[in-house]
Amino acid sequence: MAASAATVLLVDNGSLRPAAVRGLRRLAAALGRRLGRPVEPVSLLYSDKVPAAALGGRSAEILEPALRRRAAAGAHDCLIVPLFLGRSQALTVYLPARVAHVRRRHPDLRVRLAAPLAAAADPRLVRLLEAQVRARLTSAFLGGAKARVVLVDHGSPVRAVTQVRNRLAAQLRRRLGRAVAGVRAASMERRPGPAYAFNEPLLANLLATPPFNAGPVVVAQLFLLPGRHAGPDGDIAAIVRRARAGSPRLRVRRTALLGRQPELLNILVSRARAALRD
Repeated sequence: MAASAATVLLVDNGSLRPAAVRGLRRLAAALGRRLGRPVEPVSLLYSDKVPAAALGGRSAEILEPALRRRAAAGAHDCLIVPLFLGRSQALTVYLPARVAHVRRRHPDLRVRLAAPLAAAADPRLVRLLEAQVRARLTSAFLGGAKARVVLVDHGSPVRAVTQVRNRLAAQLRRRLGRAVAGVRAASMERRPGPAYAFNEPLLANLLATPPFNAGPVVVAQLFLLPGRHAGPDGDIAAIVRRARAGSPRLRVRRTALLGRQPELLNILVSRARAALRD
């Protein structure tokens, strides 16, 4: 099947927050303009529960019904561009299961998956993170001290996903060098039990522990779109508020979400073009 015939879907995990759906739509439109072809925003889960009235009257789509609808309309080739940092179970388990279910009725449907954002050989994501951190290192915030940096993600039951974050933290540490007092990786949450201890430290605990409980700390958010976790009133904001209440000498700035950064769009364009050539 020629690449030009492929239906391109930009797929995220999904959210019940309208801002996340709007952010996905904005990125899909921008990606489509760069590729010179339509790119349709689709979520794996959740987003179809957002009231259409909160989305300009147009309901969000989730993956399986979206694939079924396109296959029934005659689409035979779909490219999924994942708005994911690494190969989480959403991409390695859930997505293939949903595709297999659709192909039982539409066996001619071909579904390809582009590479996720945090490819090991691509330095652009860590460069983006570095720029975001350096933008927070103003003299007014630092007050003559060096900031510490916490690179935080949600936390994952998959060790390989956490290793992606840890690798980015190590790269960020090398790139920032003496500009900061240190860089640590942290998770927002984790599953209970020793099997998931690789997610430690948790952000809340780290911000309550010396030396991260005093002075300037930049929380670098390894999150793409606003939602329950990383939005203005999300879980990370609540964790930071509690940490500051418990440690009056702590000063915190958070970096902007990655989905708003032009360099992220450049990475998505590269992932899509590479997959379309295959």
